[in-house]
Amino acid sequence: MNQHVTLKKWDVVEHLKTPEDLQLYLDACMETGDVALITAALGDIARAHGMTQLARETGLAPEALYRSLSGQGNPEFSTILKVVDALGLRLQIVPRQAA
Repeated sequence: MNQHVTLKKWDVVEHLKTPEDLQLYLDACMETGDVALITAALGDIARAHGMTQLARETGLAPEALYRSLSGQGNPEFSTILKVVDALGLRLQIVPRQAA
């Protein structure tokens, strides 16, 4: 008996609805310490927000945002700060917890 399974492509962007969703997603990625993953997560959050709108709010070109916030991107810190601010988030430095 042949059974076919249809899989739907999963996109995290569809699940980033609230500021808390954004925070939890980015926090989880930050815990890995993987720069490419963190950058890609910022890109996902930017797509959820709307890349064109984000470009307007940050004063950056949409193409530059897509490139910078891809997993292979290497955004300048000033770009990250503009994006985080436009998303209604903020970076916070806290002490590491003892393992």
